[in-house]
Amino acid sequence: MKSLYIIKAGSTFAIEAQRLGDFEDWVRRGLGDVPCHVAVVNAEGGEVLPAPELCAGAIVTGSHAMVTDNLPWSAAIGRWIMELIAARLPFLGICYGHQLLGRAAGGEVGYHPRGREVGTVSIELTPEGEHDPLFDAIPARFAAHATHAQSVLRLPDGAVHLACNGFEPHHAFRVGESAWGVQFHPEYTREIMETYLRDEIADLEAADKEAGALRDAISEAPHAGRVLSNFASFVSRRL
Repeated sequence: MKSLYIIKAGSTFAIEAQRLGDFEDWVRRGLGDVPCHVAVVNAEGGEVLPAPELCAGAIVTGSHAMVTDNLPWSAAIGRWIMELIAARLPFLGICYGHQLLGRAAGGEVGYHPRGREVGTVSIELTPEGEHDPLFDAIPARFAAHATHAQSVLRLPDGAVHLACNGFEPHHAFRVGESAWGVQFHPEYTREIMETYLRDEIADLEAADKEAGALRDAISEAPHAGRVLSNFASFVSRRL
Protein backbone atom coordinates (compact mmCIF):
# COMPACT_ATOMS: atom_id res chain seq x y z
CA MET A 1 0.00 0.00 0.00
CA LYS A 2 1.19 3.50 -0.77
CA SER A 3 2.23 5.85 2.05
CA LEU A 4 1.76 9.53 2.71
CA TYR A 5 5.31 10.80 3.19
CA ILE A 6 6.40 13.65 5.44
CA ILE A 7 9.75 14.84 4.10
CA LYS A 8 11.76 16.30 6.95
CA ALA A 9 13.78 19.28 5.72
CA GLY A 10 15.05 20.34 9.12
CA SER A 11 14.52 20.26 12.88
CA THR A 12 13.34 22.70 15.49
CA PHE A 13 15.61 23.82 18.31
CA ALA A 14 16.80 20.87 20.42
CA ILE A 15 15.26 22.05 23.69
CA GLU A 16 11.89 22.70 22.03
CA ALA A 17 11.98 19.30 20.30
CA GLN A 18 12.27 17.56 23.66
CA ARG A 19 9.25 19.43 24.99
CA LEU A 20 7.01 19.90 21.95
CA GLY A 21 8.19 17.37 19.38
CA ASP A 22 9.70 18.17 15.99
CA PHE A 23 8.43 19.42 12.64
CA GLU A 24 7.24 16.01 11.48
CA ASP A 25 5.36 15.43 14.75
CA TRP A 26 3.49 18.71 14.40
CA VAL A 27 2.54 17.92 10.80
CA ARG A 28 1.42 14.40 11.71
CA ARG A 29 -0.85 15.70 14.47
CA GLY A 30 -2.38 18.25 12.12
CA LEU A 31 -3.24 15.66 9.48
CA GLY A 32 -5.59 13.78 11.78
CA ASP A 33 -6.90 10.43 10.62
CA VAL A 34 -5.43 9.30 7.30
CA PRO A 35 -6.50 5.93 5.78
CA CYS A 36 -2.96 5.03 4.78
CA HIS A 37 0.42 4.67 6.38
CA VAL A 38 2.21 7.94 7.17
CA ALA A 39 6.00 7.68 6.89
CA VAL A 40 8.76 10.18 7.67
CA VAL A 41 11.89 10.57 5.53
CA ASN A 42 14.71 12.69 6.96
CA ALA A 43 15.96 14.23 3.73
CA GLU A 44 18.19 16.73 5.51
CA GLY A 45 19.77 13.78 7.35
CA GLY A 46 20.55 11.98 4.10
CA GLU A 47 17.68 9.50 3.88
CA VAL A 48 16.60 8.51 0.38
CA LEU A 49 13.45 10.04 -1.05
CA PRO A 50 10.74 7.53 -1.98
CA ALA A 51 9.95 6.65 -5.57
CA PRO A 52 6.79 8.46 -6.75
CA GLU A 53 4.99 5.16 -7.33
CA LEU A 54 5.22 4.48 -3.59
CA CYS A 55 3.61 7.80 -2.66
CA ALA A 56 -0.02 8.49 -1.91
CA GLY A 57 1.12 12.06 -1.39
CA ALA A 58 3.91 14.06 0.21
CA ILE A 59 4.51 17.01 2.51
CA VAL A 60 7.81 18.88 2.80
CA THR A 61 8.32 20.58 6.15
CA GLY A 62 9.89 23.86 7.08
CA SER A 63 13.60 24.24 7.77
CA HIS A 64 16.09 26.58 9.41
CA ALA A 65 18.12 26.39 6.18
CA MET A 66 17.65 28.81 3.29
CA VAL A 67 16.60 27.61 -0.15
CA THR A 68 19.21 29.85 -1.77
CA ASP A 69 21.96 27.99 0.12
CA ASN A 70 21.55 25.37 -2.64
CA LEU A 71 22.39 22.47 -0.35
CA PRO A 72 22.63 19.10 -2.15
CA TRP A 73 19.83 17.44 -0.17
CA SER A 74 17.60 20.47 -0.84
CA ALA A 75 18.27 20.45 -4.56
CA ALA A 76 17.39 16.74 -4.59
CA ILE A 77 14.01 17.50 -3.01
CA GLY A 78 13.36 20.12 -5.67
CA ARG A 79 13.99 17.64 -8.48
CA TRP A 80 11.83 15.06 -6.70
CA ILE A 81 8.95 17.54 -6.35
CA MET A 82 8.86 17.89 -10.13
CA GLU A 83 8.60 14.10 -10.45
CA LEU A 84 5.57 14.16 -8.15
CA ILE A 85 3.97 16.95 -10.17
CA ALA A 86 4.54 15.00 -13.38
CA ALA A 87 2.82 12.02 -11.77
CA ARG A 88 -0.06 14.27 -10.56
CA LEU A 89 0.48 13.21 -6.95
CA PRO A 90 -0.79 15.33 -4.04
CA PHE A 91 1.98 17.54 -2.68
CA LEU A 92 2.08 20.18 0.05
CA GLY A 93 5.09 22.37 0.79
CA ILE A 94 5.15 24.27 4.08
CA CYS A 95 7.35 27.40 4.35
CA TYR A 96 10.68 25.95 3.15
CA GLY A 97 8.76 23.32 1.19
CA HIS A 98 6.58 26.06 -0.30
CA GLN A 99 9.69 27.89 -1.48
CA LEU A 100 11.20 24.68 -2.89
CA LEU A 101 8.03 24.09 -4.89
CA GLY A 102 8.10 27.67 -6.16
CA ARG A 103 11.68 27.48 -7.36
CA ALA A 104 11.48 23.92 -8.73
CA ALA A 105 8.47 24.88 -10.87
CA GLY A 106 10.26 27.92 -12.31
CA GLY A 107 9.55 30.74 -9.84
CA GLU A 108 12.04 32.91 -7.96
CA VAL A 109 12.99 32.55 -4.29
CA GLY A 110 15.04 34.98 -2.21
CA TYR A 111 15.12 37.14 0.89
CA HIS A 112 11.98 39.19 1.41
CA PRO A 113 12.82 42.85 0.70
CA ARG A 114 11.09 43.95 3.94
CA GLY A 115 12.82 41.42 6.17
CA ARG A 116 11.34 38.68 8.33
CA GLU A 117 7.63 38.06 8.84
CA VAL A 118 6.98 36.50 12.23
CA GLY A 119 4.03 36.02 14.56
CA THR A 120 0.31 35.48 14.15
CA VAL A 121 -0.66 37.21 10.91
CA SER A 122 -3.82 37.76 8.90
CA ILE A 123 -4.12 35.85 5.62
CA GLU A 124 -6.55 36.71 2.83
CA LEU A 125 -7.68 34.21 0.22
CA THR A 126 -7.87 35.25 -3.41
CA PRO A 127 -11.09 34.45 -5.32
CA GLU A 128 -9.34 31.31 -6.61
CA GLY A 129 -8.29 30.41 -3.07
CA GLU A 130 -11.85 30.63 -1.81
CA HIS A 131 -12.78 27.78 -4.17
CA ASP A 132 -9.64 25.68 -3.78
CA PRO A 133 -9.95 22.31 -1.96
CA LEU A 134 -6.94 23.09 0.27
CA PHE A 135 -8.93 25.94 1.81
CA ASP A 136 -12.27 24.19 2.08
CA ALA A 137 -14.35 25.55 5.01
CA ILE A 138 -11.69 28.19 5.76
CA PRO A 139 -12.92 31.81 5.80
CA ALA A 140 -11.71 34.33 3.26
CA ARG A 141 -9.66 36.04 5.98
CA PHE A 142 -8.08 33.99 8.75
CA ALA A 143 -5.22 34.02 11.26
CA ALA A 144 -2.07 31.96 10.72
CA HIS A 145 1.36 31.61 12.28
CA ALA A 146 4.39 32.62 10.22
CA THR A 147 8.14 32.91 10.53
CA HIS A 148 10.24 33.29 7.40
CA ALA A 149 13.04 35.42 5.99
CA GLN A 150 12.86 34.13 2.40
CA SER A 151 9.81 34.08 0.15
CA VAL A 152 8.63 33.07 -3.29
CA LEU A 153 9.34 36.45 -4.88
CA ARG A 154 7.87 35.44 -8.24
CA LEU A 155 5.36 32.65 -8.77
CA PRO A 156 6.02 30.00 -11.42
CA ASP A 157 4.37 30.64 -14.76
CA GLY A 158 0.87 29.22 -14.74
CA ALA A 159 0.69 28.90 -10.94
CA VAL A 160 -2.66 29.70 -9.32
CA HIS A 161 -2.34 32.42 -6.67
CA LEU A 162 -4.37 31.43 -3.60
CA ALA A 163 -3.53 33.65 -0.59
CA CYS A 164 -1.65 36.78 0.48
CA ASN A 165 -1.44 39.56 3.02
CA GLY A 166 -0.05 43.09 3.12
CA PHE A 167 3.48 41.86 3.83
CA GLU A 168 3.70 38.62 1.86
CA PRO A 169 2.02 38.61 -1.57
CA HIS A 170 2.47 34.86 -2.12
CA HIS A 171 1.29 33.10 1.03
CA ALA A 172 -0.19 30.22 -0.97
CA PHE A 173 -0.29 28.98 -4.53
CA ARG A 174 -0.99 25.83 -6.53
CA VAL A 175 0.91 24.27 -9.41
CA GLY A 176 -1.16 21.99 -11.61
CA GLU A 177 -4.11 20.25 -10.04
CA SER A 178 -2.60 18.93 -6.82
CA ALA A 179 0.68 20.60 -5.75
CA TRP A 180 0.34 23.34 -3.15
CA GLY A 181 2.68 25.64 -1.27
CA VAL A 182 1.83 27.62 1.86
CA GLN A 183 4.29 30.13 3.31
CA PHE A 184 2.54 30.18 6.69
CA HIS A 185 2.71 27.29 9.17
CA PRO A 186 -0.56 25.33 9.48
CA GLU A 187 1.19 22.89 11.84
CA TYR A 188 2.03 25.52 14.47
CA THR A 189 0.09 25.87 17.69
CA ARG A 190 0.03 29.05 19.73
CA GLU A 191 2.65 27.54 22.05
CA ILE A 192 4.98 26.73 19.16
CA MET A 193 4.62 30.26 17.77
CA GLU A 194 5.35 31.76 21.19
CA THR A 195 8.47 29.60 21.44
CA TYR A 196 9.78 30.71 18.05
CA LEU A 197 9.12 34.36 18.78
CA ARG A 198 10.97 34.07 22.08
CA ASP A 199 13.97 32.50 20.37
CA GLU A 200 14.02 35.21 17.69
CA ILE A 201 13.51 38.31 19.88
CA ALA A 202 17.17 39.43 19.74
CA ASP A 203 17.21 39.31 15.94
CA LEU A 204 13.85 41.05 15.73
CA GLU A 205 14.93 43.88 18.01
CA ALA A 206 18.13 44.29 15.97
CA ALA A 207 15.90 44.74 12.91
CA ASP A 208 13.75 47.34 14.75
CA LYS A 209 10.79 44.99 15.04
CA GLU A 210 8.55 45.54 18.08
CA ALA A 211 8.90 42.12 19.67
CA GLY A 212 6.56 42.97 22.54
CA ALA A 213 3.73 43.89 20.19
CA LEU A 214 4.31 40.74 18.14
CA ARG A 215 4.22 38.64 21.30
CA ASP A 216 0.98 40.27 22.47
CA ALA A 217 -0.64 39.61 19.09
CA ILE A 218 -0.06 35.84 19.14
CA SER A 219 -3.34 33.93 19.15
CA GLU A 220 -4.75 30.55 18.23
CA ALA A 221 -5.05 29.89 14.48
CA PRO A 222 -7.46 26.97 14.06
CA HIS A 223 -8.52 27.84 10.51
CA ALA A 224 -4.92 27.71 9.27
CA GLY A 225 -4.56 24.28 10.86
CA ARG A 226 -7.41 23.02 8.73
CA VAL A 227 -5.10 23.17 5.70
CA LEU A 228 -3.45 19.95 6.90
CA SER A 229 -6.69 18.04 7.45
CA ASN A 230 -7.97 19.29 4.08
CA PHE A 231 -4.83 17.99 2.43
CA ALA A 232 -5.28 14.64 4.20
CA SER A 233 -8.85 14.49 2.89
CA PHE A 234 -7.63 15.24 -0.65
CA VAL A 235 -5.06 12.43 -0.41
CA SER A 236 -7.74 10.06 0.94
CA ARG A 237 -10.01 10.73 -2.02
CA ARG A 238 -7.15 9.84 -4.39
CA LEU A 239 -6.44 6.44 -2.81
